[in-house]
Amino acid sequence: VEPLGQGALQVKFEKLKRKLEAEGLFAPGRKRALPCFPARIGLVTSPTGAAIRDVLHVVLRRNPSLQIVLEACRVQGTIASTEMSKAVHRLNQWSARQSEPLDLILLTRGGGSLEDLWAFNEEVLARAVHESALPVVSAVGHEVDFLITDFVADIRAATPSVGAELITQAVFATRGFLSEVKTHLDRLGMRGVDFAKRGLLS
Repeated sequence: VEPLGQGALQVKFEKLKRKLEAEGLFAPGRKRALPCFPARIGLVTSPTGAAIRDVLHVVLRRNPSLQIVLEACRVQGTIASTEMSKAVHRLNQWSARQSEPLDLILLTRGGGSLEDLWAFNEEVLARAVHESALPVVSAVGHEVDFLITDFVADIRAATPSVGAELITQAVFATRGFLSEVKTHLDRLGMRGVDFAKRGLLS
């Protein structure tokens, strides 16, 4: 008796997971921290999917100065994993030639069934992520989805929006802090003017 459908895919997933884990591709020691203030990122996703809209919406709201270099590709289907792996390699090669290189790569797509997301469980993409000289954020599917790219990537984000939030976190927090400081200084300035007025009138 052999499993069919999702059962067969789950068996294949576990087999590849054990293989790559034994090779050290998931080792915590090889994970790289993301730069606190990325200025330019590579984006690997479909140009027409929900993920790119979610990512752009978050970035425009939290850090509109962030530059995004899109490597458009399929994120579902039999050749999607090959297209995405080539996109990761191209971004690395392109970045190495730039005076202002990329800071990281965001690999993303929205939710779907196990079959829909299967391209992110293929060995060719896992190895491309592992070989990337740039840190990779895997932000695929929903919070409950765990894929091979999540284990290999430097950072796993629960959704595309969460991935964009992680990338823009430091800039967004700094902007909020500076806004609070400005408000506080404005209040102190007005209070100082009030004290000065009282001194002149007394």
